[in-house]
Amino acid sequence: MNNSSVITTFTLSGLHGIANYRVTLFVLTLLCYCVIWLVNVTIIVTIVLDKTIHEPMYIFLCNLCINGLYGTTGFYPKFLIDLLSTTHVISFAGCLLQGFVLHSSLCADVSILVLMAYDRYVAICQPLVYHSVMTTQRVCVCLFFAWVIPHYLVFVGSITTARLRLCGSHIPKLYCVNFWVGKLACTPSIASVIVPAFNYTFYFFHIVFIVWSYVCLIKTCMTSKENWSKFMQTCLPHLICLIIFFISLGFDLMYMRFGSEVSQHVQNFMAIEFLLVPPAINPLIYGFKLTQIRKRVIQCLCGKHLGQGHKFCVKG
Repeated sequence: MNNSSVITTFTLSGLHGIANYRVTLFVLTLLCYCVIWLVNVTIIVTIVLDKTIHEPMYIFLCNLCINGLYGTTGFYPKFLIDLLSTTHVISFAGCLLQGFVLHSSLCADVSILVLMAYDRYVAICQPLVYHSVMTTQRVCVCLFFAWVIPHYLVFVGSITTARLRLCGSHIPKLYCVNFWVGKLACTPSIASVIVPAFNYTFYFFHIVFIVWSYVCLIKTCMTSKENWSKFMQTCLPHLICLIIFFISLGFDLMYMRFGSEVSQHVQNFMAIEFLLVPPAINPLIYGFKLTQIRKRVIQCLCGKHLGQGHKFCVKG
């Protein structure tokens, strides 16, 4: 019998034992989700409306924020519903969709961070050719592939997962991902092994490129005070975001490897850290550190007061 035709829902066990503080968690989660939307939308609207900052670095940042909203939308609405429910289940199709959104968002994050690293590398290490390399057409093409390739690769992985014969329906996590669905397979197929292996290898080389580019950047910037000042102004926010991303990715990998060996609360934190910290912190880091963004946000917030003659908001 093909068990995949029998299993129509999955049970999520990550929320067991939270009945006593379910409402508190719901309020905190909703507040966190609202903050994520607020900070990301602020950065997106600021960049879209202000044509003076339509430069590659800011365009990539805008896409990073859009991707942050896309990824968190695949988790928070369902999680909020589960917090108010006594049963934590998800349909087979819903599980595959959630896994697709979360995986594709994570992969797109890596692709966009690669573009941001390459942009900074050209700007500082090869400044004379920057404008001829980072043309509008090339930026658009790069962004197109940064969105399409992750979604295509994850889509292939999702199709492979959907074709597996499953012998279980219990997922020990707060949400669905292809990794856990694949562990429920009666017999893993060759495709279910090859496709993830290819995807992991593909994005491993992305990470290698990011590390290589920043080694070159740091070497170049240490030879000049002007370059070092430029690095601290435009590269430091990106470097901090990269560190946060890698830490978040590390938590998720540790969960896959050691999740069953720690308490449920620690498991839950490791599971949602990459959906909690980067989407909220990245826009704040760029908003506070990048002068152009900070000035535009302050102008937008204080615009009405300026029009009424208030002197405490100074136009940048």
